[in-house]
Amino acid sequence: MRLALDGLGAHRGRYALAVEDLTSGRSAAYGSPTETFTSASIVKVDILAALLLQTQDRGGQLSSAQRQLASDMIRVSDNDAAQRLWTDIGRRQGLDAANARLGLSPAHAGQQGPWGLTRTTARDQIALLKAVFTEDSPLNAASRSYLRALMGTVSEGQNWGVGAAGAPGEPPVLKNGWLPDGTTRLWVVNSVGIVERAGHSLLVVVLTDGQPTQEAGIALVERVATTAVEALARTP
Repeated sequence: MRLALDGLGAHRGRYALAVEDLTSGRSAAYGSPTETFTSASIVKVDILAALLLQTQDRGGQLSSAQRQLASDMIRVSDNDAAQRLWTDIGRRQGLDAANARLGLSPAHAGQQGPWGLTRTTARDQIALLKAVFTEDSPLNAASRSYLRALMGTVSEGQNWGVGAAGAPGEPPVLKNGWLPDGTTRLWVVNSVGIVERAGHSLLVVVLTDGQPTQEAGIALVERVATTAVEALARTP
């Protein structure tokens, strides 16, 4: 896979990629899996996972208002909905407590500032995806199914990203994040999700920053995700 990604040539900014094949058990990474990137809106999956964990602990269910906010936050990436649920979970402290159970490092959300400026790593995002998409998870089956359903119905126009690496015709199951840097005018563009390819189910994470435009970031994410998944899926 590294040879295939090296063969893509020059690109702007930096990126980290991690892929885990749930079918074969193989995994691969490119760039440092522990190098931090700004989360942007991919943290919304983590926020909802934390809310679902807290709700499970109470033996309750999400309220109708929370379900609407969750749908808006994941499917259309609504920031106001994310802010309300961020408050519901107890902000950084609540997210860090949930992440300790989900297998993410404490540094994932331990920075000051709003939720979109939390930092993450490719390794932590794979851990989060495993908690969402595998049975070895503190999230129960109902919570995992709910998260997957929302990630599988993101709105048109936001369904770019790692889903490009899936088999043709397979609906994307993902969450994307994008954020312009107000100082440098460069972009953070991230994408995380699960794809089906050649009979394999693969968790895929691509984190980028320093992108000249959002479009350039999307193109980089889709190019490296597709190259990596094709290379891993065909490995004997």
